[in-house]
Amino acid sequence: MEKIFELPLFGILITLATYFAGLRIYEKYRQFFLNPILLSSIFIIGFLVLFNVDYEQYNVGGQYLTFLLGPSVVALGVLFYEKYPMIKDQMFSFVLAVFGGGLMCLISVVVLCLLLSVPEELTRSLAFQSITSPIAIEVSAMAGGMPSLTAGVVIVVGILGNALGVQVLNLFRIKKESAMGTALGTTSHGIGTARALEVSNLAGAFSGVAMCLNGVFTAFVGPWVLDLLL
Repeated sequence: MEKIFELPLFGILITLATYFAGLRIYEKYRQFFLNPILLSSIFIIGFLVLFNVDYEQYNVGGQYLTFLLGPSVVALGVLFYEKYPMIKDQMFSFVLAVFGGGLMCLISVVVLCLLLSVPEELTRSLAFQSITSPIAIEVSAMAGGMPSLTAGVVIVVGILGNALGVQVLNLFRIKKESAMGTALGTTSHGIGTARALEVSNLAGAFSGVAMCLNGVFTAFVGPWVLDLLL
């Protein structure tokens, strides 16, 4: 059995199987808390714990799926090209919303940590939860945080954004596709962008660009703001 867990095919198959199982459950019941990404994450974690499989064994195959994240992000450029005229017409408000949203994500987390007397190293690790994981890990390390913790929090935030983001936006009567995409990309990075694409191609285009802009903006401004607050 141990040999099977070490095969690259194992990580790929269990990831695809749990996702499609979660997708079938979601399509049947259509409840936001049965989000397929959330369910597949729970299924995979449960399987690894139940059968005492190390993450490194799972990731022998899982890393190939992770590699595909790069090309998938680049592929968002096609949507950006198609929707560029619409994005261009709203460029000023769009950029302002992304920068303001990214800044508020960082400040709100730090202020909450200060109110709860969270240790400084933990605060520095949580501060960059709203940007995509490759950037968040590097920025967290430079800012004195724990990159491994930052990576975990980024994934949790993305999953929650994917599962609950649209429901929260609907609660506040935000129906405009460009606004929904901007919000999901700014706060929930790549996993949120996947949800935005389910809304529409326009929402996906805005979300993909918002994810990139917020990542670059926070990488430059985030550590400075963090030092100022702490």
